[in-house]
Amino acid sequence: MAGSIPHPLDNPETDPFEVAKEAADRIAELTGVERHDVALTLGSGWGKAADLLGETVAEIPATEVVGFSAPAVAGHVGSLRSIRLANGKHALVIGARTHYYEGHGVRRVVHSVRTAAATGASVMVLTNGAGGIRETWTPGTPVLISDHINLTGDSPLEGATFVDLTDLYASRLRDAARAVAPELDEGVYVQFRGPQYETPAEVQMAKTIGGHIVGMSTALEAIAARQAGMEILGFSLITNLAAGIQKTPLSHAEVIEAGKNAEARIGDLLAKVVGSL
Repeated sequence: MAGSIPHPLDNPETDPFEVAKEAADRIAELTGVERHDVALTLGSGWGKAADLLGETVAEIPATEVVGFSAPAVAGHVGSLRSIRLANGKHALVIGARTHYYEGHGVRRVVHSVRTAAATGASVMVLTNGAGGIRETWTPGTPVLISDHINLTGDSPLEGATFVDLTDLYASRLRDAARAVAPELDEGVYVQFRGPQYETPAEVQMAKTIGGHIVGMSTALEAIAARQAGMEILGFSLITNLAAGIQKTPLSHAEVIEAGKNAEARIGDLLAKVVGSL
């Protein structure tokens, strides 16, 4: 739009880590919290966890912080929330996720994660609502992410930047989650570009190459979090069986409904897991 202010991350000459540092400084200013220890991106169905983590110190619109945009998807609240945990540490809850399919580029997709690292967070908890390939995973089932397959054809890493992803979704954190909820299953998350849902043939491809969960977020964010030196814990809420596994048509309304039905239970689970870290 003529006269609009250009987004700082759209300029290839801009250092995205400098923008993240500026955003972290602004968060510290607006929340009064100098350092956050853990960060959470709450996807579809996971928002209730924020109310259960501890005492909210401050909640601010994400658009007041450089680099952040208003969420384009129903189910994302568009705020940044600072919460004091029972152990005295602070959690930064990110309710403003930019999805890859919005077309803004990978820098904007991973800006929230880089900002979280710049606030001091050493643990990044990434959650999402997703389709399940295993028929035993009924809607409302939380699943730990053990690994991922990135089918976006893109990466947040720029230039000759080589980052080891061997234990990307930290086994230490998955063990801690299972100590809280031993019944938790785990699987490999497959990120597609979206925004269309996967075809039955694409779901079968994902299954053949080792995937168990299909969705449109998380993998790019996890790579950026690892680059920033963070440990990553990933959770998917199975909101539906994936196309071809589920015999009825898929819809975003179904995803939102499944998230609402499960949010109290999975919110309590996530709060307990974060409290144990």
